[in-house]
Amino acid sequence: MAITLNSLHYIYLMFIIAIFLFMIFKKDITILCVVGIFTLGIFATSSLSSAITGVFNSFALAITELLGTILIISLITAMGVILNKTGINETMVHPLTKLMRTPALAYWIIGISMMIISLFFWPSPAIALIGAILLPAAIKAGLPALGVAVAMNLFGHGIALSGDFVIQGAPNLTADGAGIAVGEVLSASIPLVAVMGIVTTTIAFFMIKRDMKNGSLSLNKSDYDLNDSDREFYNLISPKLRKIFSLIIMIMFAFDIFLMYKLNLQGGDATALIGGTALSILILITIFVRKKDASSLVINYIVEGFTFGFKVFGPVIPIAAFFYLGDSGFIKVFGEVLPKGSTGLVNDLGIYLANSVPLNAPIGATTLTTVGIITGLDGSGFSGISLAGSVAKIFGIALGRGTATLTALGQLAGIWVGGGTIVPWALIPVAAICNVDPFELARRNFKPVAIGLVITTILAMFLI
Repeated sequence: MAITLNSLHYIYLMFIIAIFLFMIFKKDITILCVVGIFTLGIFATSSLSSAITGVFNSFALAITELLGTILIISLITAMGVILNKTGINETMVHPLTKLMRTPALAYWIIGISMMIISLFFWPSPAIALIGAILLPAAIKAGLPALGVAVAMNLFGHGIALSGDFVIQGAPNLTADGAGIAVGEVLSASIPLVAVMGIVTTTIAFFMIKRDMKNGSLSLNKSDYDLNDSDREFYNLISPKLRKIFSLIIMIMFAFDIFLMYKLNLQGGDATALIGGTALSILILITIFVRKKDASSLVINYIVEGFTFGFKVFGPVIPIAAFFYLGDSGFIKVFGEVLPKGSTGLVNDLGIYLANSVPLNAPIGATTLTTVGIITGLDGSGFSGISLAGSVAKIFGIALGRGTATLTALGQLAGIWVGGGTIVPWALIPVAAICNVDPFELARRNFKPVAIGLVITTILAMFLI
């Protein structure tokens, strides 16, 4: 089917290219996205007032689309506050500390623990949990703090966050950008995330082992300079009760996983289940430790969670607002102003590309990896993955297949680079908890991640 492009298509494409260039030169793209929305509004409606209100309405649309993701992150963070204050988080991971007898065991146990916890709580809350409990045990076993930071990065901000199979914040964003179901992205992500994870963590492990052997990586005094975590209510719960609460929490989340599988819950339904469970745990434990002022404390923790949630997603909203205009969001914001027969700016570009430019799987996969890397340069990991989904949609339409795989590949590349494994300013939380230099951590992560991206991109070529 042929499609005729008009000025709106070219303006949208021009701003996408400009966004790429801004990211390459490490410039903030927020204002550029707002200008892009305003410019599209002017050309679509020929009205200054409509263009101005369109900017606001596009933000409202983005917030509406992202609200479920923001809410789940906020509730998970709020629950993490009370678990930290009561010391229940310590009890939950304490059995693992007994297993770390060698540096090798410490690396894999730290990594796998970080991955599991990050799947349910996301890496940011998991950093404090792993850092406070397992970091001292790992150092005692002989693994330098830099090695601990590498394991936390690759397993948490890499494997867990790039797949995001439980909370599903990342696949929701990319699926929206690509115009496909979340389940399609999740299914396509499994082989890519598995290969990327195995390659990067294995290479990093042998590099750490080699450097420890030749003396270029060793324990030093600063490795033992660890920060104490806040334990405000630690003495209000006995060790026995902490064990009981830990068991209850693990059973509740295990039951959530069972329900997801049994009822085939995905996307918003799965997120709602996890969020409701987190809120229940928060209320239950807070009431137990502070019956009289439990209500005000719960509100405070929820506010703290929302503060964190909007701080994380605040930069995403104006960027997502621009990319949502590439699909049905344009009609919602500016009305029926697209050319007759148009199925959305991105769809139109994809159809036009399919009819004019020859594409193949290697070009598509390489391009999506590059797009993911570029979108990750801002250090967010999330702010640009909607773009990766939109580009995947264009290439998927042009190729006639592979949209889900291309979307998953762009998501993976963007989060591995910008979510906290390569970009130094995204590594600060892990570097701080482990007391290491974020630039040194980024340098140590670079080679394993680069090799992993190359191999994963080659795999994607065969899966498209």
